[in-house]
Amino acid sequence: MKKLFAFAAITAAVAGVHAQDFPGSKTITMVVPFAAGGPTDRVARDLAEALRKPLGGATIVVDNVPGAGSSIGAAKVARATPDGTTLLLNHIGMSTIPTLVRNVPFKVETDFEYLGIVNDVPMTLISRPTMEANNYKELTAWIAANKGKINLGNAGVGSASHLCGLLFQAATKTEMTPVPYKGTAPAITDLMGGQIDLLCDQTTNTSPQIEAKKVKAFAVTTSKRLTTPLLKDLPTLQEAGLKDFQVTIWHGLYAPKGTPPAITKKLNDALKVALKDPEFIRKQEGLGAVVATDGRIEPEGHKKFVAAEIAKWSPIIKAAGVYAD
Repeated sequence: MKKLFAFAAITAAVAGVHAQDFPGSKTITMVVPFAAGGPTDRVARDLAEALRKPLGGATIVVDNVPGAGSSIGAAKVARATPDGTTLLLNHIGMSTIPTLVRNVPFKVETDFEYLGIVNDVPMTLISRPTMEANNYKELTAWIAANKGKINLGNAGVGSASHLCGLLFQAATKTEMTPVPYKGTAPAITDLMGGQIDLLCDQTTNTSPQIEAKKVKAFAVTTSKRLTTPLLKDLPTLQEAGLKDFQVTIWHGLYAPKGTPPAITKKLNDALKVALKDPEFIRKQEGLGAVVATDGRIEPEGHKKFVAAEIAKWSPIIKAAGVYAD
């Protein structure tokens, strides 16, 4: 028994030494389960830059592995060697994978080490520019008068706009015709052209069109009004009467299950430094994102938050009967 305790003590000591040196000369790969150039990819590249300094000048590369509601990239990280050199930067998709994807080869809640939430991106409910309504009250009347004839666009099954649209239909008890696109850009193009009626998407994607008056904006999906000059006058959907309606596209950082605690602590410490980096904050604000500062930046808070999000989205996705694979 004494030999067993001695071996455990030596193993822990060796792991601690390795953690002090981490990552050393090793390259860290940050897997993004979406295509290059999109909002999540931009967040990942900004975060990789902000993490370099607190990780001793580490080399951090972004690896885009899109597909199947973000589960392909997540699976790659779940299978990776748990040494801290392969990380996952995923958005709200992490909470929808368990319901949205059939035969997932991993378990979201148990096959990852949670390192902290990075940011929240608000969403806006927008319409074609020729929409007959000019405010949310008028829009509700228009929706009631046009049941069965409303086209609701989205950027593809499992996308942020798809999830927001599902929640909006559930909250308003209105069935709309979903019109999926291969990305946000073609969805917004058709919205501006009047081919679809409504779209709910991230401020990252909608703000330029709102500012140019190429679409109409009706509400934001946050619990409080936004403070940005462009969107500060828009009501929240909660204000408009949709109780507890709140959708933000958050991003979180993960490592494979079994990554040594000393390394996960070092990664979490580095993340908390990165989230205070003025340049990182400036870049996120430019994307319309709010950098996380609450208890979710701690691993335990992050994990509890994702569990609550899974519980929130699961019944909505099941009711809709949609799958990303």
